[in-house]
Amino acid sequence: MPNAKRYRSPLTIAATLTALAATPLLPTATAKTGPPPHTTNIQNSPTQHHAHVSTAYELPGDRAYPEGIAADPRTGDIYVGSYATGAVYRATPGKRAAQVFLPAGTDGRKTANGLKVDRSGRLWVTDSTAGVAVYDLRSRALIARFDVPGTPGGEPRMVNDVTIAADGTAYLTDSFRAVIYRVTPAQLEKTARHEGRSGELTAHLDLSGALEPQPAGTFTLNGLVADPTDPTGRRLFTVDMTGGDLYRVDTASGEIRKVALHGGDLANGDGLELRGSTLWAVHNTTNSITRWRLTDDGTAARLERRVTDEALQIPTTLVRSHGRTLVVRSQFDKGGPMGPGTPTTPFTVAAVHGI
Repeated sequence: MPNAKRYRSPLTIAATLTALAATPLLPTATAKTGPPPHTTNIQNSPTQHHAHVSTAYELPGDRAYPEGIAADPRTGDIYVGSYATGAVYRATPGKRAAQVFLPAGTDGRKTANGLKVDRSGRLWVTDSTAGVAVYDLRSRALIARFDVPGTPGGEPRMVNDVTIAADGTAYLTDSFRAVIYRVTPAQLEKTARHEGRSGELTAHLDLSGALEPQPAGTFTLNGLVADPTDPTGRRLFTVDMTGGDLYRVDTASGEIRKVALHGGDLANGDGLELRGSTLWAVHNTTNSITRWRLTDDGTAARLERRVTDEALQIPTTLVRSHGRTLVVRSQFDKGGPMGPGTPTTPFTVAAVHGI
């Protein structure tokens, strides 16, 4: 999710986002059609490279404003969530047009931010205003949902990204509270058997003391990934989009360490993807994607490549699937949560080659 603080007063961010998610958005008759021209902005930097940006999938609806994306490694299906309505779309290999998988407002969900498919064929969908819901991909049935209980003094919350560790535990970031929530396999199983299938999403780690100080109401934690090379599922990496920093988190010991970044930073960093020692990040408001090389212990990372292209249309996250880098084009600055305007339709997911 882009840093809405740049466009909204800190005192009204939470109310604005909630109102946007709850207010029906009517189709705009004057919406443009077709993808934008590929106008790559190449900066004078050794890490800046050309890349080819094309449309991989088209999403239904004139006001989708997509944010999250997840791949099912078993089938190759791609799932995309709508920040504006809470709908989830499914795109299948070989077909350009995605279809509605979960309609807008399913199970009372107002937004669909972070998405992840786990090894058991379950789809995790975060709702920034409430928590996370878990679905069976075959039946589309709700398995369980976990909501954040009321916070002291009505403290705003922004449940954002989700990742699944090697042991099956789900972790989630909160961009306002700078905490990481946790749902263990045992918690999921217990809640799924409980009448109502509803549980509480409570903070597991508090990173607020480790982050660079920011004014109240500032977006901080955003993208989150589990280290696939760690069989214990203990090591996570998360980005502070306002501070521009990356943090290594040990979920067992609670150790939080800032990763030393060489060659650049992660300002406006949103979604992350980690494969081995290669980390990709999207930078939403600068229409950029960066690729980093992590050290074996995860304490440092060096920038290898950067792509900046207006055709990315405010990218919010990405996923690597079957050798392709798929990037969500949110268009949040075109009549979405970042400002007025008219979006280009259909909303799309891009394939980016060269990053």
